[in-house]
Amino acid sequence: MGSINLESNKLEMYEIGPCKDAFQIGFLIGQKFSKQIHNRLSTDLILQNQLLPFALLPDSQPLIHTLSETNKNKFPNYWNELKGIAQGSGVPFLNILLLNFRKEILPFIPKTENYPKEEDINDDCSSILVVSNTMAVAAHNEDANVALVGHTYLVKVALSNGTTFTAYTYAGELPSCAFGFNNHGVAFTLNSVPPCEEEIVVGAIGRNFVSRALLEASSIEDALARIYSSEASVGHSYNLIDTRSRRILNVETASRNRISVHEIGETPFFHANMYLHLQVKQASIPFDLQARASSLAKESKSDFLALLGDMSNDKYPIYMTGPLLYTLCTAVIDLDEKILTIIEGNPKEKQESYVFSLS
Repeated sequence: MGSINLESNKLEMYEIGPCKDAFQIGFLIGQKFSKQIHNRLSTDLILQNQLLPFALLPDSQPLIHTLSETNKNKFPNYWNELKGIAQGSGVPFLNILLLNFRKEILPFIPKTENYPKEEDINDDCSSILVVSNTMAVAAHNEDANVALVGHTYLVKVALSNGTTFTAYTYAGELPSCAFGFNNHGVAFTLNSVPPCEEEIVVGAIGRNFVSRALLEASSIEDALARIYSSEASVGHSYNLIDTRSRRILNVETASRNRISVHEIGETPFFHANMYLHLQVKQASIPFDLQARASSLAKESKSDFLALLGDMSNDKYPIYMTGPLLYTLCTAVIDLDEKILTIIEGNPKEKQESYVFSLS
């Protein structure tokens, strides 16, 4: 897979708070990153060619209404945060809604002669995790549709209750559908998994709302409880990290509250584009990063970065540079050093953009 030439802009960081309410959080983020949000809306082909046309059809209204009511009732604060993002950025609320419910809506868009359905590119992400006597590390490639290049940012938010979180955020979406951490010693990264359409529950809780809730978890047990109570529409994989007790959990979820928890130990654990321990009917995928990762060394942090930077398969590399999928950055969480490092560019080059203390 050939690389694409994209203008490189350093990831921007924005600190806000303490905020009086959720709407203010969203408003300030929307106002600060209005340009990135507008640019994303205009260039995101999935939004323009699928989600927005579908939202104008009469048949879409029951799904959008149910999604809205279900999530607004369960997470009223985060719903108000979405409203703040829309108002602060000056874009229609419907556009913000569709971005945040993309995975919950796309499976139900019909394919017709007048309304062809473009293939949704599964933004997989790859993670390699270990907790041994010599190291405790979670390293993660944040992969996404190429439309997201240049349309992400970091936010550090102080809440009125004393919680502070830092989150890598997609323009127009709730923090964070990618990775983040807070001042309670909780961190997480997220991996997409592709269940079959029959495994999806119509109009249930959106994944962006669940991960937003994780940013406020007081402990890894609290984070796990929030996942257990999520009643999500679409499956997901969560890497929950406790920087205080030196633990990492891989949590695979599916609709109807099906959850499997795998405690990471001394055997390095690679997770990418498929369920590994939760028994769920999976959608077919054109490539298996799992097989490639199994053949690579995993003895040190440098090995982990080399694995995540692997491009030996021209068509389906682990480190992606287009034309459809792109590795936006790599996050490395070292539980012993208690730091989170963000690397922009191939992680083998170890060019650090940010280093955050987790202590």
